[in-house]
Amino acid sequence: MVDPVIAQKSPYGVDVEKGKTYTWCACGRSASQPFCDGSHKGGPFSPVVYKPETSGKVFFCGCKRTKTRPLCDGSHKSL
Repeated sequence: MVDPVIAQKSPYGVDVEKGKTYTWCACGRSASQPFCDGSHKGGPFSPVVYKPETSGKVFFCGCKRTKTRPLCDGSHKSL
């Protein structure tokens, strides 16, 4: 299995809005981290759609190893 690129070893704090749709980069290659810019095309990864239930700050995974995709679960601490 191919591992995604580690975009950064910490989460991305983002202010999100209820009702908006966000597309998280799962491959780690996007220049628009933590969001998808289509860099995954032709590879084994697909972006993850995130629709927040409330507005506020969330922490998107930057290392791409989280078990709670697309949000950070602290996996970067073991890298």
